[in-house]
Amino acid sequence: MRAEISSLFGLNVYTNAGTYVGKISDMVLDVNNRKVTGLAVSDINREIFDVPTKGVIIPYRWVITSSDIVIIRDLVNKFKKLEKEAYQE
Repeated sequence: MRAEISSLFGLNVYTNAGTYVGKISDMVLDVNNRKVTGLAVSDINREIFDVPTKGVIIPYRWVITSSDIVIIRDLVNKFKKLEKEAYQE
């Protein structure tokens, strides 16, 4: 997928299941290999991420497509499973 990096700033991020994740506020770049490695997402959905920070870094390999919004692989079930395992211990 090719796009101007600046065109991604401010886009809303959703999972392919339609769950709101957050809004792109910055990028993580691998300058040596000239590629994007992550998306810094702010205004995160607190139902998914229980973190004390204002945002999270989403690995760019999770991105499926981008246009007016960015769609990533569904991660809600992955985090819900981790929460259940933590409560069972």
